[in-house]
Amino acid sequence: MNASKVPGFPVRWVLAGLALAILGADGPSPKGYACGRTKQPIVIDGKLDDPAWSAAPWTDDFVDIEGDVKPAPRFRTRAKMTWDADFFYIAAELFEPHIWGTLTKHDSVIFHDNDFEVFIDPDGDNHDYYELEINALNTEWDLLLGKPYRDGGPAVDAWEIPGLKTAVSVQGQLNNPDGIDESWTVELAIPWKAMADLAHRPSPPRDGDRWRVNFSRVEWEHTVESGIYKKVPNKPEANWVWSPQGAIDMHRPERWGYVQFFDASPGQATFQPDPSRFARDRLMVVYHSQRAYQKTHKTWATNPNDLGLRPETIPGLSPVTIRATPSGYEAEITLTPDEGQAPQVWVIRQDSRLLRKP
Repeated sequence: MNASKVPGFPVRWVLAGLALAILGADGPSPKGYACGRTKQPIVIDGKLDDPAWSAAPWTDDFVDIEGDVKPAPRFRTRAKMTWDADFFYIAAELFEPHIWGTLTKHDSVIFHDNDFEVFIDPDGDNHDYYELEINALNTEWDLLLGKPYRDGGPAVDAWEIPGLKTAVSVQGQLNNPDGIDESWTVELAIPWKAMADLAHRPSPPRDGDRWRVNFSRVEWEHTVESGIYKKVPNKPEANWVWSPQGAIDMHRPERWGYVQFFDASPGQATFQPDPSRFARDRLMVVYHSQRAYQKTHKTWATNPNDLGLRPETIPGLSPVTIRATPSGYEAEITLTPDEGQAPQVWVIRQDSRLLRKP
C-alpha cells in the first residue's frame, strides 16, 4: 500500500515514519486491514464458503514473530475479517501437511498444540485486552489480561466469551500420520457484547474506528511414534504472526496490527493509517528507556535528558515531558496531526498504559 495515496495520511507522515526508525521505535510498522461490514450473517462451520468471505480480502501472509530478521515460515497462514451488528467474524487458513491435536478440554493451554490465536485491544491502550486460542480439534482457550505480563498482568482464565461461535474444518485427516494433509481452516464469531464492558469505546465499533488486533500461529516440529504425533523434545515452537512483534512476545499490544471497521461492504473500503501512531511509538520508546533507567537507578527519571532520548525530529511532535506520580510517572507528548487540526495530547504511565487525554 502506498501510504501517500491514502486520504488523510499526508506525505509528511510517510517521511515521519522514516524518522521514527532512526529514533529507535521497537519493531516493524504495524499492519493495517480494512474490515467491511457484511449484510448477512455467516454460518460458522469452518468452511469459509459464505459469500461474505469471497469479498473480504486476505491479510498478508504471516511472517516470523520477530519480523524479517528471521526466515519466512515453513507453511502459509493468512486471515480475513468482516463484521455485523452482533459479531466480529474472523477466518483463518493454515496450510499444514500433518494436522494434529491433543487437547480437548476447554481452557487448556492450547499453544501446547499447534494453534491459531487472536489478540484484541479495542481502544489500543495496552490494557484490558482479550486473547483466544484454538487448535485443530476446535478446543478453545479464552482469557483476559488487565495489562501485559511485562507489567505484572496475570491472565484471567475464568473470563469467558458468552455467545462465542467457533468451528474448524480439516482439509485432510486429523491425527493420521499416514497421509499428507492440505490445511485447516478456522471460523470465529466473537460477540461485541462480550467485549463491550472493557472496550472503553463503542462495541460494535463506529464507521472508521480502529482497533488493535493481531493473530498468531504456534507451530511445533513433530515426530511419529507408534502411529502417534509427538513433539520433538527440547525444540522450541515457531511463532508466525500477521503483524510482526519485533520480539518473541505476543504481549506487546503496541506492536499489533490495526483493524479499521467500515460500514461499507467487504472489499469496498481502504485502510487509513493512524496518524497518532508516531506519538504512541515515541512514548513507547520513553517507556522502555524508563524501564532500563529504573533498573539501574532504582527510581524513575523526570528529566527526558536523563533517558538519553534523541531529539524529536518528527513533524508535529512536541518534546516529551515527564512528571512524577504517586505510583510512578506520566510521560506526555503533544501531536498536531496536520495544519488546521486540533492538537492531541498523549500520555504513557510506568505500567505501559497509553492513552489520549480528553
